[in-house]
Amino acid sequence: MHDTTALLVELGSVILGLGIIGRFAGRVGLSPIPLYLLAGLAFGEGGLLPLGASEEFTAVGAEIGVILLLLLLGLEYSASELVTSLKTQYPSGAVDFVLNATPGAVAALLLGWGPVGAVALAGVTWISSSGVIAKVLADLGRLGNRETPVILGVLVIEDLSMAVYLPLLTAMLAGVGFAGGSIALLVALGTVGFVLYLALRHGRLISRAVSSDNPEMLLLVVLGLTVLVAGVAQQLQVSAAVGAFLVGIALSGEVAEGARKLLTPLRDLFAAVFFVFFGLSTNPAEIPPVLLPAALLAVVTVFTKIATGWYAARRAGIGSRGRWRAGGTLVARGEFSIVIAGLAVATEPRIGPIATAYVLILVIVGPLTARWTQPAVEQIRKWRGKDDGPAGKAGTGPAAPVPAPKEEPEPELAASADTP
Repeated sequence: MHDTTALLVELGSVILGLGIIGRFAGRVGLSPIPLYLLAGLAFGEGGLLPLGASEEFTAVGAEIGVILLLLLLGLEYSASELVTSLKTQYPSGAVDFVLNATPGAVAALLLGWGPVGAVALAGVTWISSSGVIAKVLADLGRLGNRETPVILGVLVIEDLSMAVYLPLLTAMLAGVGFAGGSIALLVALGTVGFVLYLALRHGRLISRAVSSDNPEMLLLVVLGLTVLVAGVAQQLQVSAAVGAFLVGIALSGEVAEGARKLLTPLRDLFAAVFFVFFGLSTNPAEIPPVLLPAALLAVVTVFTKIATGWYAARRAGIGSRGRWRAGGTLVARGEFSIVIAGLAVATEPRIGPIATAYVLILVIVGPLTARWTQPAVEQIRKWRGKDDGPAGKAGTGPAAPVPAPKEEPEPELAASADTP
């Protein structure tokens, strides 16, 4: 009974604290994610007041948070839109890999970690956090923006790439031969391909089977199906996040709309738990010794991610403002980077603290760059236009005011026309 009482007190305090933090963030116009992480650091291992009774519940809640974030993201798009996005965005995925995996690999080699450490740290710096970015897009009201499908295309390519990368990394860490690694890779690819086939060919049948006029039944069936598929995907070396995303893709029409309304409050609750858990699992004492190399790596990969988003949006014909918003939104790293570091830490223990510090920096900076990259670039252009005189102004066009978080298509088209 005592343990149950402590659990209820801690859990109630955490949820109440999250509500207060979210309210404060809304008042000052910021994403609450960085504040959730700092709260987790303050009350985690080595923090001001460690929370022990609710640790297991919070860990499970964090997993559910990632699953719900990706499910709701998948519900926004159909299977045909996903395939079209993959076909058009694969060059951007290649650029993303080269620009963002290279700094991690180079840093690991310079630190003397060897090939396995290089492959692991390359993955940490390569993969953006779908969970954090999904929350940021919802917080900023940008799900309807023209650049959002481009952002999601890059994220989907990264997440699906994990079906190849994680089995290969696991095989390298275990010293498994070529045959064992190939079998794991084929199983992972086959799983993703099978789910995509079901979504494309039989999505309507799946939606019809799940559909219900009773909100309670719809909630239970959709949530149960998502968690089940996510668990099976994880067991088959495909990430649970990818499994949840593909379930969202498979559902369409009224079912998707009804599920979105029912699951949005649950997503917000468990997403907040996920970000707090990330902070809780980090010992603040491990961060200072590796803060400098982690910060240098973070600075480099902030610019490479912004360049990735700018390039991907430019290929899609998005205007200048949308390009910078896309780049700034892709900066955050999170759940996949931590998973990769967790796999590699047994072989290369030094990767744990630096990956934690690196992800912590970028998961705090990411929501800020998502909001401020495009206004900052416009402000810099405005200053340069003033310094260059009338000719400079003519070359850059009139300075645009800082836009609202979500823009209508017309201003975006205008931005595209004004941009060289």
